[in-house]
Amino acid sequence: MTDIQTKVPARTGKIMLVGLGPGAVEHMTGRARAAIAEADTVIGYATYIRLVEDLLAGKEVVKKGMTEELDRAMEALDRARQGKKVALISSGDAGVYGMAGPTFEVLFQAGWTPDSEIEVEVVPGASALNTCAALVGAPLTHDFCAISLSDLLTPWPTIARRLDAVAYADFVVALYNPKSGRRTRQIQEAQRIFLRHRDPDTPVAIVKSAFRPKQRIEFTTLAQMAEADIGMLSTVLIGNSNTFIRDGLMVTPRGYANKYDVAEGERSTKGGEQAGRSLSTGLNGWLEAIRASGKSAAELAMEYRLPEDYIAAALAAGPEVADEAEVKA
Repeated sequence: MTDIQTKVPARTGKIMLVGLGPGAVEHMTGRARAAIAEADTVIGYATYIRLVEDLLAGKEVVKKGMTEELDRAMEALDRARQGKKVALISSGDAGVYGMAGPTFEVLFQAGWTPDSEIEVEVVPGASALNTCAALVGAPLTHDFCAISLSDLLTPWPTIARRLDAVAYADFVVALYNPKSGRRTRQIQEAQRIFLRHRDPDTPVAIVKSAFRPKQRIEFTTLAQMAEADIGMLSTVLIGNSNTFIRDGLMVTPRGYANKYDVAEGERSTKGGEQAGRSLSTGLNGWLEAIRASGKSAAELAMEYRLPEDYIAAALAAGPEVADEAEVKA
């Protein structure tokens, strides 16, 4: 019997989707710098091109405007078809509101597959939420999400539903694209939605041009957020119900105080808690508590701000089976 091997076309061109991080060379990954060095052609928004000008000697440089994302992707595909290595650059991370998504859309529409002659590599970089968080302290230590306020491509009702859901669920939130010369009301609407669920004194940090020459950091509150200096180069970080600002640092606790007592450098678990195990108020403990409470699903739904049908199902389910670690213990 003869083995039949699938013929894989020889690689010709390559597209590297490069995340620059905040932009300064010292904040770029080694692979990002190497990808730009490897490239024959570098394509990007003019502002991003300026961030890496020192790395572009001897390369073909293609500058595009702010709203020309698809043009950038098509330029990259065209040159890769010519056998060139192309670095298509984005600030932050190419996969977070960056060029990775539009480029794959263009590639798939052109019939590209991962086995075709054009190789594609996504080179990660630090997104704005990472760099802005690093400048203000540790606001993202617990659950968080990112929402763009740009309604150029996403209908406003969709954005508003997302804002309402995460505000209600007590996420720390990073707002991208919060305001521009023509989009001035979106940040006010976001504030109004958050104030339906959050304390007006909720900490907010606004970081403009993180790690760039015109960097600016402002701490404020949810109640005063819309009055701050916010633009397209700003990222707005809204804390959750436990976030605090102290000595110029914004911190969201992870929850260690719920489990441990810490005094004079000694760590000990609180009564009823065990190191390495779920809180007594974790899932299994909570299930036991609601079943023993004698309260109705409707009452518990109000108390815990959870859907009544979810509570009803939890009450109806049988006792939980202890996890493997607990059985072995």
